[in-house]
Amino acid sequence: MTENYTALFEQHKIAGASFTDFGGWQMPLKYSSELAEHHAVRNAAGLFDLSHMGEVWVTGPDAAAFLDYALAGKLSAVAVGKAKYSLICQEDGGIIDDLISYRRSEEKYLVVPNAGNAKVVAAALAERAAGFDVTVEDVSAETSLIAVQGPNAEAILLTLVPAEQHSLVTGLKYYAAVEVGITVNGAVQDLLLARTGYTGEDGFEVYVPNGDAAGLWEALLEAGAGHGLIPAGLACRDSLRLEAGMPLYGNELSREGNPYAAGLGPVVSLAKESDFIGKAALAELKALGAGATSGRKLVGLKGLGRRAGRSHYPVLKDGNVVGEVTSGQPSPTLGYPIAMAYVDVEHSAPGTALDIDLRGKPEPFEVVALPFYKRQK
Repeated sequence: MTENYTALFEQHKIAGASFTDFGGWQMPLKYSSELAEHHAVRNAAGLFDLSHMGEVWVTGPDAAAFLDYALAGKLSAVAVGKAKYSLICQEDGGIIDDLISYRRSEEKYLVVPNAGNAKVVAAALAERAAGFDVTVEDVSAETSLIAVQGPNAEAILLTLVPAEQHSLVTGLKYYAAVEVGITVNGAVQDLLLARTGYTGEDGFEVYVPNGDAAGLWEALLEAGAGHGLIPAGLACRDSLRLEAGMPLYGNELSREGNPYAAGLGPVVSLAKESDFIGKAALAELKALGAGATSGRKLVGLKGLGRRAGRSHYPVLKDGNVVGEVTSGQPSPTLGYPIAMAYVDVEHSAPGTALDIDLRGKPEPFEVVALPFYKRQK
């Protein structure tokens, strides 16, 4: 039974949301039509409650050096105000979680893990902090996260930001964050605004104390009324991220997998001077090549018919199992089925013809490069 509810649970109920358990949280799956919500994000804007995500502050003189040790990326190279996508790995190279870290000052980072892994990541960071002059503070329970995603996201945010700070929003680059004044309950509050996203569209995330989350949610809905903004749930978030070729922990990423098979080799910084957890194992895996542990690598699959593959469906070559689907469904934007799957390396080249076993019936697919969808700049 779900034990966790976000500070916006009542707002979702009032809006008529259908709920689902996700990572131990009761989250809105959809409000009316997941297809309408998907198209709203692609063409206008969608409003997401992401308060199930974790927030962990890492502060102190050794913050940069510590994160270089704790994570696979080189966090010390991140400029103040910027963000970096990274991984926290086990000693054997298995992925504990993928996460985003924002550098807020020379000695202060905000690390954002996934919902189901938030406590595990916070505990791992605290354990790995031994010997470093840092403080690890998990503020997930008191922090809400609201995202506005879509081509109209910037225009919507600007209606709530004082005119003298508009340039902070319009000048904010992808994978960066800034504190700006946002009008909530009639008063301007300084809140952390990030421009990252998980939909393949432009968009922003606002970190807000739980007590102000409902006010911000309502303010954004009102500000977006003339811009096509509608609340959007996890169902369309999944179809959006799949089109954008973005991995989901528990589907494409796991402790049993590794960054190279998942196509995340560039995220691992073996060249950084410091040692880090999993470095030796990851160096060995890189030398062996993608698919070293399982003989498989992650690919995109484009359906040549109308039927979609789903998670765990077998992937076939000439009737023999050569892989497994990790995520799959019809693409609302592209109009054909798409999937991500781990397949044997020898069948992973773009253009390779494969089938997905749809309950005993083979359906034709073709290996394609990821992402499936890329927005027009």
